[in-house]
Amino acid sequence: MIGAGPPFRDRRDAGEKLATRLIQHRDRRPVVFALPRGGVPVGYEVALALDAPLDVIVARKLGAPDQPEYGIGAVAPGVRVLNEGAVRRLGIPEEYLDRITHLETAEVERRLLHFRGDLSEADVSGRTAILVDDGLATGVTARAAVEALRLRGPERIVLAVPVCAAQTAELFRTEVDDVVCLKCPSDLGAIGFWYRDFEQTPDEEVVRLLEDSRRRPPS
Repeated sequence: MIGAGPPFRDRRDAGEKLATRLIQHRDRRPVVFALPRGGVPVGYEVALALDAPLDVIVARKLGAPDQPEYGIGAVAPGVRVLNEGAVRRLGIPEEYLDRITHLETAEVERRLLHFRGDLSEADVSGRTAILVDDGLATGVTARAAVEALRLRGPERIVLAVPVCAAQTAELFRTEVDDVVCLKCPSDLGAIGFWYRDFEQTPDEEVVRLLEDSRRRPPS
């Protein structure tokens, strides 16, 4: 599937390579939004190359009853998206959807406070928002993040990932202004297969990278 070996050494390497495909956005006052945790090291390198602010946008999957790994939707600040077909097929009651939405929305708020502290979210009104993750399979959480970004009034939304399932990339092409994906395999497998080092990104690293990005003087 991957040939001689994984194309990315680690998330930082993936971010550097991704940035080369995004350089045309440098003069459009972009703001980079990363999905934590794994998207932040990727987004840090993109923001560095584009001389752009880096922020996080937290989205949480809504798991099906008794199948928490099966995503029936997702929440992000101010939005909920559902896979209506899956909800109908599984016969999921509205009471369950309301309950899981409440729980995951509270977790979104908790994580935003943990990662961002008391700093306000980056202003993207009239600018280009670049949403970054380390890889997408179904893209259910990224879809919620896109809708949350849309509420903030950006001029353009760009989805940028090192690797994304081909079918998912095609779906997003109708939902955002541009999709930048270095690898779009029809047979994705696990995201970690595309990295030589895919160790979990600790919360502490997310906070450190965000703080480093804030302290970086603009060029």
